[in-house]
Amino acid sequence: MVPALVKLESVSKSYSRDSLIIPVLDNIILKVPKGEFLALMGPSGSGKTTLLNLIAGIDRPSAGDVIVGDIKINDLSESALAQWRSRYIGFVFQFYNLMPVLTAFENVELPLLLTKLSKKERHQHVESALSVVGLEDRMKHYPRQLSGGQEQRVAIARALVTDPTLILADEPTGDLDKISAEEVMVLLSRLNSEFEKTIIMVTHDPRAAEKAHTRKYLDKGELV
Repeated sequence: MVPALVKLESVSKSYSRDSLIIPVLDNIILKVPKGEFLALMGPSGSGKTTLLNLIAGIDRPSAGDVIVGDIKINDLSESALAQWRSRYIGFVFQFYNLMPVLTAFENVELPLLLTKLSKKERHQHVESALSVVGLEDRMKHYPRQLSGGQEQRVAIARALVTDPTLILADEPTGDLDKISAEEVMVLLSRLNSEFEKTIIMVTHDPRAAEKAHTRKYLDKGELV
């Protein structure tokens, strides 16, 4: 048995709007083994991104526990959570979230500025991450000089540069054409198989989901 890297134990999440309580997730029980590539699917509003945010420690559950490794992350303070997230989590977003005034190299380097690495060590890490995504020849280019697929690969390199335990991808192909989407999914599959990264991906795209080992579905806040 492969040990679970991520465990959600009876996790529920609701939001308050004035006097209204809006339930988003209800009693989610989930185990994600180390080395898994999991696709989370479901209609818009089913709670997929909320679930990803809970696993990343960006949001906190209303009930239940989120455990990553041996750490119950909902017990951490905000500062401890930020430190934990910078070390263990790599996040890939639908719209890349690159800084337009920074080069590809500088965008990938951003997470390392919070570490104690020397400038030389940061440079080596960034070059290595850009090499993995096949963009070592684009490191001095700005986002506007790159295609959408290349921008997403820079974003994946940024997620990868700290050597995270867990990569969380929120609709990583949602803003890409078919060919670029396929390239990004091949890259994520490679990160999983060759680099043994555990990946949890939210997607609407059945073709993207086919690359995952396991597919789970959220519907109206319940895992089905």
